[in-house]
Amino acid sequence: MEAFWNELRLMQGLLAAFVLSGLIGWEREQRNRPAGLRTHILVGVSAAMFVVLADTLIDRFSGDSQQVRFDLVGVLGAVVSGVSFLGAGAIFSDRRGEGTQGLTTAAGLLATAGVGVACGLHLYVLATGATLLFLFTLGWLGRLAGEMSRTESTNGKQPGDSEKSRPG
Repeated sequence: MEAFWNELRLMQGLLAAFVLSGLIGWEREQRNRPAGLRTHILVGVSAAMFVVLADTLIDRFSGDSQQVRFDLVGVLGAVVSGVSFLGAGAIFSDRRGEGTQGLTTAAGLLATAGVGVACGLHLYVLATGATLLFLFTLGWLGRLAGEMSRTESTNGKQPGDSEKSRPG
């Protein structure tokens, strides 16, 4: 019965990753981005699961150094590599090579993996704070960047200005 309660405690990290990753995914889904709710949840919960499994294996085999050797940092590296590969699939350039799309989506997937890792380690305050920062960055800062881009594209011209109407 004790094993059941231990596993239930481990599930807390996965459930936290589900909720927090879902918030990030929901934001992306609302903007019709390629990686939305389900993708972000899967990335976050998977990252948490790998950390929980690695931590469990370390606990289980820590007394028998001859049999198994674990490196939790190596697990984190594998999670980052895997998610980076997934994110690379979301990045593409237009045919003329003038623009790149999907960088924010790829970065969001990597950020979601970080939230999942924190949840897997039961660092819930860190995971929640990071999620709030990511949502702020994706939401409010995204709108601010869009406004700045629109302002720069007009270069101070008033609507209706043309080259012919300028003196000199």
